[in-house]
Amino acid sequence: MRTFLLFFLLVVSTCHLKAQNDLLEAKSPVTSDGYAFWVYTPQDYKIYQQTTPVILFLHGASLRGTDLYRVLRYGPLDAVKRGLEIPAIIVAPQNPKGHWEPRKLNDILEWLQKHYVYNPQRVYVIGMSLGGYGTLDMAGTYPEKIAAAMALCGGSTLRNYDGLGQLPLWIIHGTADKAVKVEESQKIVDQMKARHIDQRLRYDWVRGASHGDLARYFYLSDTYDWLFLHTLVEPQRPVDRNVEMTTDEKEGAYQRIKKRKGELPIR
Repeated sequence: MRTFLLFFLLVVSTCHLKAQNDLLEAKSPVTSDGYAFWVYTPQDYKIYQQTTPVILFLHGASLRGTDLYRVLRYGPLDAVKRGLEIPAIIVAPQNPKGHWEPRKLNDILEWLQKHYVYNPQRVYVIGMSLGGYGTLDMAGTYPEKIAAAMALCGGSTLRNYDGLGQLPLWIIHGTADKAVKVEESQKIVDQMKARHIDQRLRYDWVRGASHGDLARYFYLSDTYDWLFLHTLVEPQRPVDRNVEMTTDEKEGAYQRIKKRKGELPIR
């Protein structure tokens, strides 16, 4: 009887915990000059806290400002709102102006470590356009904190790319991009090759893709599957080269998402 009661209480407790997740919360800047940001906690977060990964998403220039809701227009949070299941804490700051500053992004990660339970060996960064620059700048500045990074149609303001050679990195750029020329990504790849620090580097030049076309990657499960294949504790941190996103998958990214039941709770 006691065993049954304990099992019943566990089931009830689990159902209650599940009801507390799948939640998006707005957060104020953690420092006087920091970024406001969103934090999304996935379904079942409170059950699997210690194994939960973290994704840091960096938006492009069009979403800069002080209206945090602009950050929900595209990217992982929009994908979740549409119904894509991403089993990770998603942190999405808003940059009011200028380039992304790695120090301010690191301030958010340090705050997160004090207020949330997750797997610190599985922190990832992904961004597009200006966010692609921010992704490479962040990954290259704090490679010891980032398990893997994916930079879409961006570049970098870093003077030294040595840090980028220390983690699994996937750079993707469209050849028909008129907003940020593919040469911005190409020069990073070329310099990493010249310095022989490209062992963990993947790169793809997507034939005929425009600047906006690459937003589709945020709506593909394979994107997050690739990130999650990497951890900080892997010996020599090899890059996975097996995950591929086909043209058909990318073109049908929005249509294949199974529409979620109910609205994403926001507070």
